Amino acid sequence: MILKTYVLIPKISIIAFVQKTKMRKIGIIFTAFFVVLCILVFRPVPISPEHKSNKITGTVSYIFEGGVKDVVIRLKETNQWFYINRGLEAGLEIQKLKDELIGTEVTIIYPKYWTPLDPKNSNKHLTELRLNGNVVYSELR
Repeated sequence: MILKTYVLIPKISIIAFVQKTKMRKIGIIFTAFFVVLCILVFRPVPISPEHKSNKITGTVSYIFEGGVKDVVIRLKETNQWFYINRGLEAGLEIQKLKDELIGTEVTIIYPKYWTPLDPKNSNKHLTELRLNGNVVYSELR
């Protein structure tokens, strides 16, 4: 009888150890996933040089203020919104931009960038805005 009890204790300990190990693996995997997700979400938008950025030309259809003093621009040719982060703080004026840009063809340069907060890439950070070859706004160095 003592022998049976002695034999059962190691089996229970092994099962408990395996269960704890599985929980630890699940915990480690969840933590790693959470850390990667946080890095993707909270990383800053890169300001890449023009030759490493995307470029689109189109006719401006809408301009308005969005977010925290952001200037938001939409082109007729695309379903994407382009925003100038804190554009109003940088000295841009919504009404002046509307008067100059609505109905005209502009060139927009924006970085190649993806975030889980916008999985369809419908909102783009605008790094340079050109009208007739003249720079209206630029973050490029």
